Order: sequence, then structure tokens, then C-alpha cells
Amino acid sequence: MILAEKIIKLRKKNGWSQEELAEKLNVSRQAVSKWEGAQTVPDIGKILQLSELFGVSTDYLLKDEMEAEEFTEQVSDSPLPRVTLEQANAYLAQRKKASVQIALATFLCILSPIPLLILSAASESPAIKISESAAAAIGVPLLLVIVTIAVALFIFCGFQNAPFTFLEKEPFEAEYGVTGMVSERKAAYFPTYVKGNIIGTCICILSPIPLLVGAFLENVFLLICLLCVTMFIAGIGASCFIVVGVRYTSMQKLLKEGEFQPEQTENSKQEECSKQEEALSSVYWLLTTALYLTVSFLTGRWGQTWIIWPIAAVLYAAILSVYHLVFKK
Repeated sequence: MILAEKIIKLRKKNGWSQEELAEKLNVSRQAVSKWEGAQTVPDIGKILQLSELFGVSTDYLLKDEMEAEEFTEQVSDSPLPRVTLEQANAYLAQRKKASVQIALATFLCILSPIPLLILSAASESPAIKISESAAAAIGVPLLLVIVTIAVALFIFCGFQNAPFTFLEKEPFEAEYGVTGMVSERKAAYFPTYVKGNIIGTCICILSPIPLLVGAFLENVFLLICLLCVTMFIAGIGASCFIVVGVRYTSMQKLLKEGEFQPEQTENSKQEECSKQEEALSSVYWLLTTALYLTVSFLTGRWGQTWIIWPIAAVLYAAILSVYHLVFKK
């Protein structure tokens, strides 16, 4: 096996394209293409870089008669922690489980006011015989129980992620084979990530429909029930974002892509996130104002449409929490 064939074999084993390998070696893609086509041979400096990058000996690269890969011990003077293939697999498996748990905890937080809202509305309905104090006595403890379960899930996820906190708080290096494995998983998961974001977006956009229907009804109890349906649908949409977002972000973190690129400073990350949050806030409240004015003018029920504002505040808090959880962590 000649040098050209060995470069192709090792590049594909790591899951890199010619462009990615060229970028790591600070050469052009055409240079890599010529090496693999046996048109040119890398100079000694690039041979040493290839040896270190692939984790094989220079003898294996240069001696055609050596067919079996001769790996170096990869002794590094770098003080950075190294992520092994086993650790990377364990981390991805943990984040896959955590994505469901975090989504469920967020979903419970969004749903937590529903029992109190329904009971409070029931106390105002003459058809349902329940006092306002009884509604509060039942609704408030139920709200606290649901929130407690959600918080317990968040804490549990934090403890489960404890062995991998160094990935989030300090720079690290990936051992041989990690980048290739994660790149393959990321490429395979990307269509699911796109579908999850599309579905979550569509569900969130459609979630106010029950509330808009309820705005045209005279029955306050039914209006509150439809509000709860809106919150339920919005919770499903938020959960879709979280499940796919947490999983995809874990792969980006191992590959040091996107906002996890080493060259991106903490200040620039904070500035970028701040700008995105301001844009999100502006769009959200402008749409809320437009919705309020449209519904109020169409129905003429200015004394009832005020309910849109507290609902919008609850949904905004949920959306902001999802944003912080998925896009900033």
C-alpha cells in the first residue's frame, strides 16, 4: 500500500473530507487531492503533521511494505483533558436520555398553572359548585407538586451530566477516532434535527388557535379550558425544540463547531446571544400586540381580551427558558 492509499484510508476512517483534512493541515484541497492521486508527495513537515493527526507512525506512512497501521502512543504535552472514544459515546448516550428528561421537565413547567386556572374558572361558574378558596386550596398545591417534579428532573439531569462537565467548562482534545465517529452521527442525525425544528415551529405557530376560538365565546370557563389547550400545544412545540436541540448541540460540542469553536471568545458569544434574545423579544411582543388589537377590534370585547397579555407573559417565559436551555447551553 503506497502513501496515497494510506492517506485516503486514514482520512475516511476519521470521517473527514478532503477539505476538512486540508484545513487541519493548512493546505489547499487541491494539495490533498494530488497527494491522494499520487501526483505529488507531502514534504517532511506535512508527513510529521499527518503522523500526529492520524495517530500513526511516520514509518507506516513512508514504508510501502508496511500494511498494518502502527499507531503512536499519542503522548501529549498538552495539559488539556482528552476525550476518549468511550467517553464520547457515553456522553452522547447521556445527552440523548437527558434531552427527553429536560423536555419533560420544561413541559411540566408550562403545564403547571393549568389545574389552578381550571379550578379558578370553575369557581366562577354557577354550574360547578366549588368555592374560590377551595379552588385555590387545591390548585396551588397541585401547581407546586408539578413544578417540584420538574425541578427534580432538572436536578437529576445535572447530576447525570456531572462526569462530563469538563466538556462544557474548559477546553479539551479529542483522541483518535472521536471526531470521525461524532461527525458520522451528526450527519446522520441532521435530517431529524431539521424536522424537529420545523415541527416545533409549526406547532408553536398553531398553538394560539384554541385561544382565538375561545375569544369569540361567551363562556369564561370554556375560554380558560381553551387557554389550557393552547398551553398544552405550546408545551409540545417547546419539547420538540429541546429534544432535537440538546442532542445536536452535544455533537457540536464534541466537534467544537458553531458556538463551541475555540476561537470564539466568551464576550462574542454573550453579545451574539444577547442580540438574538433582543430580536426574539421584539418580534414576540410586536406579534402579541398585533394579536391583541386584532382580536379586540374584531370582537369588541375589550373587557375580556386583556387575558391575552398574561397568557403571552407565561408563554414568553417558557419560550425564553427554552432558548436559554437549547441555544445558550
